[in-house]
Amino acid sequence: MELPEGCKKVELTLVGLDGNAFALMGAFSNAAKRQGWNAAAVKAVCNECMSGDYNALLRTLMSVCDEGEEVDDDDEEGDDEHWDEGEEY
Repeated sequence: MELPEGCKKVELTLVGLDGNAFALMGAFSNAAKRQGWNAAAVKAVCNECMSGDYNALLRTLMSVCDEGEEVDDDDEEGDDEHWDEGEEY
């Protein structure tokens, strides 16, 4: 799929996300909106995702996403920035 006009690739790492099709589309949709995509562009990608099988969904998302640092704000796993090895917990 070609990128919608005026949109840059969404920085989103798909590897490690819940593999459910709707979870992947939701992660894409949230990241795209945060990165300035308009609702029509997001809807066009999601419609393309739903027009085929699971592999087509993955190909579509991979064509509009770049691996990036986009992380779910609720995900605390791997958050070591506040860790001080000298402190006891």
